[in-house]
Amino acid sequence: MWPKKTIAAAPRGHVPLRPVPAVIGRAALGMLAMAAALGTAGAVGDTAHERLGLDGTGRQLLTAVVCCAIAVPLIWFLRRRVDRLPLDGLGLTGRAESVRAFAKGVLITAGSAAAMFGLGTAAGWVRWGALDWPRLVAYMAVNAVIALALEALPEELTLRGYAYRTLNARFRRRAAFAGTVVLFLVTPGVAGVVQAAVSALLGGPVTRPGLAPPGEDPVSYLILLTVFGSALLTARITTGSLWTAIGLHLTFLTVNRVTLYGEDRDAGWSAELTTPDAVLLVPGYLLLATALFRLTGRRIGWRERAPE
Repeated sequence: MWPKKTIAAAPRGHVPLRPVPAVIGRAALGMLAMAAALGTAGAVGDTAHERLGLDGTGRQLLTAVVCCAIAVPLIWFLRRRVDRLPLDGLGLTGRAESVRAFAKGVLITAGSAAAMFGLGTAAGWVRWGALDWPRLVAYMAVNAVIALALEALPEELTLRGYAYRTLNARFRRRAAFAGTVVLFLVTPGVAGVVQAAVSALLGGPVTRPGLAPPGEDPVSYLILLTVFGSALLTARITTGSLWTAIGLHLTFLTVNRVTLYGEDRDAGWSAELTTPDAVLLVPGYLLLATALFRLTGRRIGWRERAPE
């Protein structure tokens, strides 16, 4: 008789590799969670404005709360109930480490922005308006709450958290990186479709979906999103914490809204771009921040895979 073959037991805690289509589908669910949350929140905000006259900060807060209330539970459900895996695998580090990681994201991004806008000012590309400290501080405080709940937290949790981790458990890091950036690029368009559908159901104003927000050049917008998405992933990978990406994301939104749109938003400070070339300062400081994260963080290891 032939000897029976022995089958080695899988290591304790080991999760078998899923088929490629299943992994891509799971990662896409992370993107769809964000698109559903963002589109639904936008539709609710538009309908509240149309029917109730809700505007300004109240409308923004409502939109942010709805978005976060949809995205976060969806990712919890996908990770814990569908994948049956712990949440800390998404880069949600311990409290002390999270504070340090968040601070690193804020400081590197803010420092990079200050350096690039400083160079732009010296070159005559940027002219600054009057500074109103009380108004600026109040605006930044309110904007931080709205931006964190509407964009920074849910987008990082769904994309750089769930989608990236799902892809990197099956593919090498370079493929997971590229796949996550692609999912980030299509999120606004899918969210626009969701918003139009939900607005129609609610009887609110229906906006035509597009790859970029109204008034934005689609090509320039997608290029900026690519640079931004790459910076966010670099921050998350080189520190091992999703909170670094959240800090970067929040700082990016704050800097741009104060400098580029400060006058429209009554932020207490604003910048005027004196030449079209000045728009390059934004991707410029993102690239600088990316370089600093790579210099100060762990090695990325593009060929590595991180099984669960």
